[in-house]
Amino acid sequence: MPDSTTSALLSARECPARPYVMLQRWERLAFLHWRWDPQILQRTLPPGLTVDTFQDSAWLAIVPFFMRGIRPRFCPPVLGISDFLELNVRTYVRDEKGRHGVWFYSLDCDQPLAVWAARTFFHLPYQHARMSARVSGQQVDYHCHRRRQSDESRFSWSLGNLIHHAQPGTLEFFLTERYLLHSKTSHGLRCGQVHHAPYPLAEVQLSSWDANPLIQAGFEDPKRPPDHLTGSLGVNVRIYALTS
Repeated sequence: MPDSTTSALLSARECPARPYVMLQRWERLAFLHWRWDPQILQRTLPPGLTVDTFQDSAWLAIVPFFMRGIRPRFCPPVLGISDFLELNVRTYVRDEKGRHGVWFYSLDCDQPLAVWAARTFFHLPYQHARMSARVSGQQVDYHCHRRRQSDESRFSWSLGNLIHHAQPGTLEFFLTERYLLHSKTSHGLRCGQVHHAPYPLAEVQLSSWDANPLIQAGFEDPKRPPDHLTGSLGVNVRIYALTS
C-alpha cells in the first residue's frame, strides 16, 4: 500500500477539472539532485512550508532544460518569444494542507517577457540570464550566465535510449513526480498546478557541471557530483492558475 507521500503525489498528477491557462513543452531535462540536511533547507523556507524528506534526507536540485511552445490558452506559439531556456534550483516541500510540491529558489531564463510574466502572475523568483545551448544527437552543451553574476555555469549531458517511468514509492518517483508548486505572494502562500504525462525517464551521462546555481541561491558547494541523476526527453504541459 502506498505511503501518504506517494499517495499525495499520485493524486496530484490527476488532470484538474478546472480550465488551464497556458500550454508549453519541457524538453531535454537533466535532474541533478544532491542529498541535503533537512534542517538547513527548513531554515530557508517561509512559514507554512515544511521540507519533504525521503528516508530522512532532503534533496536540493539543479534542473536545466528547454522550454518550447509557451503560449496562453487558445493562442499559437510566437516566433522569438515562445521558445527559450530555463535552469532552476529547487527543493521539495509540503504545505499546511498536506500538498506536496516544489519550492523554487531561483529560475534563470533568457526570455525577458517570460521573466516578467512568471514574476507577475505566478510570483516565482525568475532571474534574467544570458543562456545558450547546443544539441548534437543526444548530447546537450548548456551555458547559463545570470545577470550581475561573474561566473558562468556550464552543464553537458547526454540522454540514454532506454526509457522508463518512475515507480511509486521509489526515490526517483519522489524527486520527479511533482505536479504542484508553492509560491510566496503578498497575500500569503499560493499553490500552482501543472499537468503532464509521467516523465519518460532516461539514464543521464553527465560530462560537465558546476555548483554556481546552488551557491547563488545561498548554499554551500557540495563538492561532489550529484547523488541522484536522471533525465527526460520531455513532456507536453498544461499550466493552471494559482490557488490558495
